[in-house]
Amino acid sequence: MGGREAPLVLTLASGSPRRRALLEALGYPLRVVPPGVVEEPLALPPQELALALARRKGEAVAGEWVLAADTVVELEGRALGKPKDLEENYTFLRWLSGREHRVHTALYLRTPKDLVVEVHTAKVRFRSLSDEEIAWYVESGEGLDKAGGYGAQGLGMALLEGIEGDFYTVVGLPVAQVFALLWARGFRP
Repeated sequence: MGGREAPLVLTLASGSPRRRALLEALGYPLRVVPPGVVEEPLALPPQELALALARRKGEAVAGEWVLAADTVVELEGRALGKPKDLEENYTFLRWLSGREHRVHTALYLRTPKDLVVEVHTAKVRFRSLSDEEIAWYVESGEGLDKAGGYGAQGLGMALLEGIEGDFYTVVGLPVAQVFALLWARGFRP
């Protein structure tokens, strides 16, 4: 009984609504499976931390085509993860104010034929922020579920002076690279 091949489905090993929305905007058929991995701080340099966490998330989820990502903000060699509360969010933004930092987003892509694990980096410069501006942003609550305590695609756009590199790396998923990796392996949206 010859039948049609089952359509490919990309399993997104992430609970991030931003990553999901970006992939859905491209038209990928998705199955979203939050990996249930605790993003505990590991004693690793920021780039390696992002890679280790992306790998951990991807390995925790079953599927033929699995994509996971993790984003780490680096300020002077120190990794800034998701703030644990509003006070830590305030502290992160005070540190970032008027300074440049790096954002590392690691990708883990497992396909039926291979595995790709890589990291992409962008530089971000914050404006010099007043205490009142920081308090306004922190009180929005937007930064609590984001590395470094801010989101470049939301209210956080008002905090930024510039980005050098891929904007979507800062958002948490280097979309063009994901698209290219999937396309090269025959996975079309």
